[in-house]
Order: sequence, then structure tokens, then C-alpha cells
Amino acid sequence: MAQRYDARGNIYIVVAPDALRRQGINLPEHASDAAQHRETWALAAIEAFCTWAPGTQPPGAKDHRSDGLLVGPFQTASPFDLLIVNTDGTFAERSGNGLTIFSQALSDQGLLDESCELRVHHDKADTPSPGQTSVKAAVVDGVKGFWLDLGRPGFGPTAVSAHGVETVMLNGRELSHVSQLSALNDAWSRSQFARVGNPHCVTLVDSAVALPSNELMREAALGEGLTRIAYAMPSGAGKPCPAGINLQWAMRLSEGHIEARVFERGEGPTASSGTSATAVACAAWRVGWVSAGEVKVTMPGGTAPILLEEEGGELSRVSLFGTARMSD
Repeated sequence: MAQRYDARGNIYIVVAPDALRRQGINLPEHASDAAQHRETWALAAIEAFCTWAPGTQPPGAKDHRSDGLLVGPFQTASPFDLLIVNTDGTFAERSGNGLTIFSQALSDQGLLDESCELRVHHDKADTPSPGQTSVKAAVVDGVKGFWLDLGRPGFGPTAVSAHGVETVMLNGRELSHVSQLSALNDAWSRSQFARVGNPHCVTLVDSAVALPSNELMREAALGEGLTRIAYAMPSGAGKPCPAGINLQWAMRLSEGHIEARVFERGEGPTASSGTSATAVACAAWRVGWVSAGEVKVTMPGGTAPILLEEEGGELSRVSLFGTARMSD
């Protein structure tokens, strides 16, 4: 089984382990082993399932048919193991839209009723594998979808293993000055590092002019610079984060509403990203742009509802609501 799904413009192909093996791809039996032997199968899987057939790539389309692969499930009952494979063959520790898509695929297969646990296996050294996410089916504003419990966020350079960044202040909160970003645009001088299972660098801007469009980020002049920052070596420079970092830009629109753009590690500019939206909401809370409760983050692909829970003046839990549908 291999099926393409869309969540707010974020496209993933869900592929069963046996479907990879039928293509002659040497996928280990267990997800934990597959995560530790990425070089033996991941790029071959991307080539088999994400590459456009000759003559079928629409004008202006991205280089691949999707933003990556969701490989799984490896079981027929919760907890479900999976791997999130970027189109460059690397792994993601977590993807909000990806896990929303995977939950919808499980529901479509009759494997998910009301709730489940998802375990994402990866090969990153700076955070435990597998990362676990609780999923619960829900209806928000009349729309069926899923709440993903993403746990307690972490903040600051240490949370994402960033090196060589300076401290700046905004609204009494410590932020980071990432010289590699400000060298590309001097408006990108205040960033909040956040970890919500995977690492993020949210740059806070004051005007829409400082929000880079996806089209601009695909141009060589900017795209190459962002790739050096976001991607780990050898694809990028791994600075300031040796394992790479997801990049976001955020601007306050109104009370409880943030506009954002995303450049993903291992993928590049994307229409939306669930964990990026979550990181943006957390960063906005951190500097007083939003209060705990429901926050909306709007990206080119749509708006993501985020629920921030506060305890003792700190964020104790962050949850993401998402929906997904099959795509041709």
C-alpha cells in the first residue's frame, strides 16, 4: 500500500513496509533497525515512491511528488511505529502534519478508532528515539481531525544543540541572534530556538516585508544560504546546529493569531508544517505576543489551531489539531 495524502498543503506518501520490500528495497523488519541502517534503503525508497515519472512533473512543481515518506505501520495495533523520511533521504524526529496524515491513514485502514500512540524512530543523536506522540480523534468547528499531544516544549540554544549564537532581549525574554540568518537579511536578528520533539529556529519579525515567500526561498540567492543553515553536513553547513534546524519566520497579526513561513531541514520551503506552527506559537507565547489557550498560526497552506497550556508561568503542554485527506 502506498497512498498520497495532503494536510494543509503538506504532502506525504504513506507506504507500508511490505510495499517497500516488494520494490526490492532492503527495509529491515523492525523500525528501530531501519532507523539505524538508513543508508541501505532510504534514498532508494524516495526514488521509488517520490520521484516524478518522466514527463509528469507539472510546470513549477517541486522536485518531488511529496514532502517525504511516512513508512509504517510496523504493527496492527497501537502503539504504531513509523519513520519519517525527507526527500533528501534523512529522517525527521517528528512532523505534525506527517503524524496527522499517518493518523488519517490508520483510520482509513480501520486501525485507529478514538486514540493511539505513535512512535517515530530516527537516527539523531541529540534526542531520544523513538519519539512518542499521543493522538486523539476530535471534531473542531465541525471538522473531523486529530489532536496531537506534543508535550512540553524546550527553549533556547541548548534545547536544539545550537552553538556560537549571541543573546538578545525582547520583552524581557532572552532570544538568540543567529549571525548566519542576519547576514541574509538584517531584519532577521531575533530568533527563538524551540524543540517540540524536533528542533526549530523561529525568527520574529515586525512586518510582512520581512516574511520570505516560498518563491523567494526557492531562488538560488536565498535558498542556498538557507540550506547552509538548515541542513546538516554534507548537504548544508550544520551551523549553528550540527544536526540541522527547521527555520520559521513569524509576525503577529492580531490577538492569538500569527502569520508564518517555513523552510524545513531536509526539504526546503513548504506550504505548511505542523511542528513548525507549534514552534511558532510557543515562540510567540515566550515573548508575550500571545497568551496560553488557542492560538492560530497561518501559513501559505492554511491555518493550524494550536492549544498552549500554561502552569506556573511556563508552558506545560502544547497540542496541534490537524486534518488530512487523500490526494491524487
